Amino acid sequence: MECDWYKDAVVYQIYPKSFCDSNGDGIGDINGIISKLDYIKDLGINTVWISPCYKSPNADFGYDISDYRDIAPEYGTLDDFKRMLDEMHKRGIRLLMDLVVNHTSDEHEWFIESKKGRDNPYRDYYIWKDPVNGAYPNSWSSGFNESAWEWDESSGQYYLHLFTKKQPDLNWENPKVRQEIEDMVNYWLDMGVDGFRCDVINLISKDFSAKIPDNGPHLHEYLHSLYLNCFEPHNAMTVGEVWGLTPDESLELTSPLAGELSLAFQFEHLSVGRQDGKRFFPCEFDPVKFTDILAKWQYGLNGRGWNALCMENHDQPRCVNRFGSPEKYRRESATMLATLLYGMQGTVFLYEGQECGFINPVFNSYDECLDVETTDAYPYMMKTFGEKEMLRRYSFDSRDCGRIPMSWNGTENAGFTEGKSWIKLNDFRKEVNVETEINADNSVYRYYRNLIKLKKENDILKFGEFCLLNNDGRFVLYERTFEGKKLLVILRFSDTPIEIKKPFEFGKILLSNYSDADIEKETLRLRPYEAMIIEI
Repeated sequence: MECDWYKDAVVYQIYPKSFCDSNGDGIGDINGIISKLDYIKDLGINTVWISPCYKSPNADFGYDISDYRDIAPEYGTLDDFKRMLDEMHKRGIRLLMDLVVNHTSDEHEWFIESKKGRDNPYRDYYIWKDPVNGAYPNSWSSGFNESAWEWDESSGQYYLHLFTKKQPDLNWENPKVRQEIEDMVNYWLDMGVDGFRCDVINLISKDFSAKIPDNGPHLHEYLHSLYLNCFEPHNAMTVGEVWGLTPDESLELTSPLAGELSLAFQFEHLSVGRQDGKRFFPCEFDPVKFTDILAKWQYGLNGRGWNALCMENHDQPRCVNRFGSPEKYRRESATMLATLLYGMQGTVFLYEGQECGFINPVFNSYDECLDVETTDAYPYMMKTFGEKEMLRRYSFDSRDCGRIPMSWNGTENAGFTEGKSWIKLNDFRKEVNVETEINADNSVYRYYRNLIKLKKENDILKFGEFCLLNNDGRFVLYERTFEGKKLLVILRFSDTPIEIKKPFEFGKILLSNYSDADIEKETLRLRPYEAMIIEI
């Protein structure tokens, strides 16, 4: 059905500041994106998601928007954006924008007016509260380890900011705010945009008596109104960023019967290898737990919803560093992780550079770290761990790891810019870059291209039911079944080889990350991070 086009989408996320710089100012831009559209199409991509490119003072790198209806000048003009959209559509590529409507920038005209006084017509566009017993209105903290309430001396009230104090939360209980948002969404959809990734969308409704500020009492009402008035009339694809969901809670948002969102990201698997899920606090990575979580979501949404399959984005470091072997088995572990995830049922999302097995940079000094989450944690990290250990943890798990520029080639500026990059370039750009990957016969890029092609063309991989047959720490084996036909996905999630007795007769190999894979013998030897998709 046309309304289900998102099930055939293979989505490539672009972080515009770091993708490709066309004018030498060290900042990626829209014309740079246009110059790489053929590369994106050749990879097999049919949908692009662009992180925020709206006007913004960049307190949180674009997620603090000062004008919802215009493009940040460092990225280009609105005409440039329209040309990019047209060039994408010519190539059969749809475009998702980032919809950031839990909060704005404190430099948005609405907040500038709202701050002028309690009687201002825009005062109720944001959430203002009186002190309670001379203190904060409640105990909520922001996403950056501080109170979520900021004192305004001139009016004698606090305003709410669930992220930085330069990102005041919108008051969705005000119907004027909801109308403003819907008008803005339709502005972009009428222009031809095909959908949205919805930033922290489960925070838009608030229950101030709750311990944590998510999934408020009117969340479904607000999303259903957006669906009826914006998303459904335009046949738009929407994917929600929602942390801490269970599969059943995800279905409340994404079931076709709900009329709210098409998909919701789940990030539960990305907490594995972090103590209590906390960034900068690594613990031993457990591949069994990791795979079990992915399987739980396959079972939980089967037949009732649809998974969003992702392992990297602008908020995460590179998956090879966290879950694979960046030094010894970069190619093998990158391709195995891709096979593990994309062999499952759901819409594929990959982040710029992931298709080439990009790995984290090394931060040698605190001055190289720019992300607000990193800088906010600096005093505690420095005091607790000291500089050397702090930088090691930042190099492993900082949001900056995924935001450094694309390495298009092995030159000094990595083919990203002719000027000085806004942030450091990758230390490994000479060895790991797009040009090298495209030209190598046995590369991560070529594997991704073959895997994406197989995913798009094979109905068993697209629609088949999932069954996890083995996940005992030795090897992962799962089955996909559709209309009486079956595929097997078998993986070695380790840097050591093993031999196993074949669980049953295999057919032919459809895809393998080792060119000499052999399934003819009774005993199957699985090498480090080996991955196969096998037809039965």
